[in-house]
Amino acid sequence: MATHVIIGCVLSCVLVLTATGVIADDRTAVEGTWLNGAGDGWIELRIDGEELRGHISGSPDDPLNQKPSRLDASNPDESLRNRELRGLVILSGFRYEDSGRWSGGRIYDPNSGNTYRGTITLTDRNTLKLRGYIGVSLFGRTETWRRKAEP
Repeated sequence: MATHVIIGCVLSCVLVLTATGVIADDRTAVEGTWLNGAGDGWIELRIDGEELRGHISGSPDDPLNQKPSRLDASNPDESLRNRELRGLVILSGFRYEDSGRWSGGRIYDPNSGNTYRGTITLTDRNTLKLRGYIGVSLFGRTETWRRKAEP
């Protein structure tokens, strides 16, 4: 009797995880287009080999990408300040750990021109927690990103 209850609980958990679209070791679940924490940029996340990378694909206030792209004006390297933000890789070097967690990567913030170490955690099918920090994770900030709804 107790065995049937345990099997039932396990099957229920698997069904719930399947319904939400997040299976603990589905490393591809993170791929897609995400609205950043500030709500001003769409970031396209893709797995390239073993690395998760993200580039700016547009902004909510310009859904058809018809406006000229902003420039990387805050970049500490003056020679890079004239490059367009659209298409710019801002997340790189992230490696999959497990359970929807990626680490070891770099996050470039085009608003400040700073680059941070970071982690990315897929908390559910449509929510990412992105943590950027300098030195140790204790001294950092976490943003919540939302997946772009499919048309």
